[in-house]
Amino acid sequence: MKTFAKLILKAAFAFVLLQGFKGLADDKNFTVVTSFYPVYISTMNIARDIRGVKVVNLTKPITGCLHDYQMTPDDMKTLSTASVFVVNGAGMEAFMEKATEARKDLKVIDASKGIELISEKTAHGDHFHESVNPHVWVSVSLAMKQVANIAEGLASADPANSEKYKYNAKAYLGKLEALKKKMHDALDGAKNKKIVTFHEAFPYFAKEFGFEIAAVIEREPGSEPNAKELAETIQIVRKSGIKVLFTEPQYPTRCADVISKETSAKVSILDPAVTGPMEADAYIRIMEGNLEALRKVLE
Repeated sequence: MKTFAKLILKAAFAFVLLQGFKGLADDKNFTVVTSFYPVYISTMNIARDIRGVKVVNLTKPITGCLHDYQMTPDDMKTLSTASVFVVNGAGMEAFMEKATEARKDLKVIDASKGIELISEKTAHGDHFHESVNPHVWVSVSLAMKQVANIAEGLASADPANSEKYKYNAKAYLGKLEALKKKMHDALDGAKNKKIVTFHEAFPYFAKEFGFEIAAVIEREPGSEPNAKELAETIQIVRKSGIKVLFTEPQYPTRCADVISKETSAKVSILDPAVTGPMEADAYIRIMEGNLEALRKVLE
């Protein structure tokens, strides 16, 4: 009986000891929380294979843009574990005030720091609201600047691993540079660069590759154009001789289909990289898909 009691005591002690070591291991983790998909992909490339560094995305991969996103209790719980919070910035994360109120000590890395932003006016009833366009990452050149900003922020927040962040960032930037060259080689000489896009996700992309966005079908996803706005877009497409309407894989093509039927313009897809597989090369593959879509319609 005494032997059995000793065994129980030893087992209990071993369990407590194991839990203690587990707690120590958890305490050593440097947890990087990212706000949404494109920021997550960049950050996972910068932090990949670094022992003790964990990258967690706050929102679900299918969330898309965060224009009207409201934080959930689960989000707040995730944020409570963050050593640092990486955001797109430029007004994308409208919930930032709530997040920083909950965690006043939260260190935030703004991926869009120092990037020249595009201003835009959005109709709200009988007046216009001026803001900046937050879809910075859709430009490959600006996505590279975001990677550099994130790497700098992580190196500062976690100096023990600073050289590893810089090394990984350099490797990923090399891949993005190759993507950028490939896209410019294919698109810079293209003719008839007037396009119609689904929503305001592509101004930075258009600026980099010399496209003119003649019209936007839905200023905000889910806010379908009224009959007057739809008629105006149809007129623009007819007058401009635009041959293709670009929708996004995250949303229905209903409005684009109506415009296509009235103008004979084809419907194709450009992906703003706001959803997709949680894989390191996902952004590059999405942009290569966009390049192929543009090649087909610009031939």
